[in-house]
Amino acid sequence: MWLLEELGIKYELKTYKRTKAGLAPPELKKVHPLGKSPMLTIEPPGSTTPIVLAESAAITEYLCDYFGKWLVPQRYRDGKGGQIGGETESWLRFRMLMHYAEGSLMPFMLISIIVQRIRSSPVPFFIKPITNGVAGKIDSSFLRPNFKTHYDFLEGQLKTSPDDGGFLCGKAITAADIMLSFPLQAGQSRTGFTKEDYPKVWEYLNRLQEREAYKRAVQKIIDVEGEFKTTL
Repeated sequence: MWLLEELGIKYELKTYKRTKAGLAPPELKKVHPLGKSPMLTIEPPGSTTPIVLAESAAITEYLCDYFGKWLVPQRYRDGKGGQIGGETESWLRFRMLMHYAEGSLMPFMLISIIVQRIRSSPVPFFIKPITNGVAGKIDSSFLRPNFKTHYDFLEGQLKTSPDDGGFLCGKAITAADIMLSFPLQAGQSRTGFTKEDYPKVWEYLNRLQEREAYKRAVQKIIDVEGEFKTTL
């Protein structure tokens, strides 16, 4: 939604409620065989067959191709068009980060949710120490070290942003920043992501949330759902 607001595209929001088990509802499969969210349905002018897009990065790239070229950094340095190795640092970062958000960072967020559910699952009292022990071991020996690696990486990327920019790929916001906003928001409450340890990342996330398009997207969710919360 934030991307659509940033691009100034008119759209209709349709929400689906998760099941009691926390899974996507079966009616989502009527929209796309994977039955996952988010999805985007586009009705091209003059066509009776809608385009249905799944996967956040694919949706983002498609929209940027047609409506948001300004959210993609210049690909080649001057005089290096079409040459291998002629890409700008901003574009190389952008290409990697577009896939990093869900390919590298999000899987650990999802595992953390599973661990959380193991801890809170209703089991006999004499089993509880075992499930808590397993969850704690996964958290301490696997999740925490990996989250540290990722937050250290992002802190470093912001410190070395091209042209001393305030975004990951330079001075201007890109679609990659929008892609990373959700996992970073989700991580604030459960992954050791603190202002004290990662001041650059914390400041960066606040900067993203201060954009007017972001605020409009949040308000539209509140208007429909009655609240806004970042959940996986």
